[in-house]
Amino acid sequence: MAVILDHAGPREVLGDVGLGGKYLTFRIGKEDYGIAIRHVHEIIGTMSVAHIPRAPEYVRGIINLRGKIIPIIDLRLRMAMEAKQDTEKSCVIVVDVQGQKGPVTMGFVADEVSEVLDIAASDIEDAPAFGAGLDTAFILGIAKMKSSVKILIDINRVLGGSEIVQLQEIA
Repeated sequence: MAVILDHAGPREVLGDVGLGGKYLTFRIGKEDYGIAIRHVHEIIGTMSVAHIPRAPEYVRGIINLRGKIIPIIDLRLRMAMEAKQDTEKSCVIVVDVQGQKGPVTMGFVADEVSEVLDIAASDIEDAPAFGAGLDTAFILGIAKMKSSVKILIDINRVLGGSEIVQLQEIA
């Protein structure tokens, strides 16, 4: 894995071909997102979570997944979107994110999973510059598909800096 340094700090580049590779795509609201498949452990249905007192608003709680405690993040809230009730298509994507002491397993809620796509580096553009008022540091790039776009996110930037990762590392 290589790293790009830009105005927003280090950003990961997957492999020798840049950002090209396999991505799990999912929906949140009307938008399509993608994360590198290498971060994904599994996809499970939504389930009851144990709430953590005084946790940040975006932390749904924790679950016991086959004997391992997994924090669950509401990705909508973590990315400053409006909250929404889960539906029958909602799911939890269990991923590894990089903490200061190594990988941390956690899950995030998506409205629905779409598919795994092999996206060529030539089909990925940098995130557009919106000026100083909009933080796009979590965006790896924008994948241009036939008639749509997929926002490729750096799951380490979205979840890796969260307070819940720091709590997991202490435990």
